[in-house]
Amino acid sequence: MVPTKTAGSHAKELAEILFARRHRLVLAESCTCGAVAATLGEIPGISSVFCGSAVTYQEETKSCWLEIEPQVFSADTAVSPRVAEQMVSGVLSQTPHATVAASVTGHLGPHAPADQDGLIYVGTGLKEGEGQMSVDSHPYWLKSSERGPRRDEAVERVLDALIRAILSK
Repeated sequence: MVPTKTAGSHAKELAEILFARRHRLVLAESCTCGAVAATLGEIPGISSVFCGSAVTYQEETKSCWLEIEPQVFSADTAVSPRVAEQMVSGVLSQTPHATVAASVTGHLGPHAPADQDGLIYVGTGLKEGEGQMSVDSHPYWLKSSERGPRRDEAVERVLDALIRAILSK
């Protein structure tokens, strides 16, 4: 995957912030299927601040890898703010040396429910001390109607959300 110009510039800005603030990032990706990690992987030296990405495409994988209770999916569906936030909490808990995390879950189409077609939730989280973390999520409606451009836009939304979350602390 070749990052879009905007995603690439967001990735470089995020990397500079991570380096400057000595944060270590971990991701939990669903609908982007690792594209956020691939975009960050284009940056030389990123391995010193990027721990990795858990690509949890299926609900069962989210449950096993990120410890999301299966009943959450039946109550909220996998495309929900609660799942985005639990993905962040789970990946931060599973990666003790990480200090910041992001997640993304959504429907890129083409077989999405009509009321969620093009909807993603981006979660962000920062460790704040001894076992404490702040976690948040935001919905985004993607502009494109095609899967590939939607994935690219979702990558940009995740990177931008991370920048804003870190800079707000």
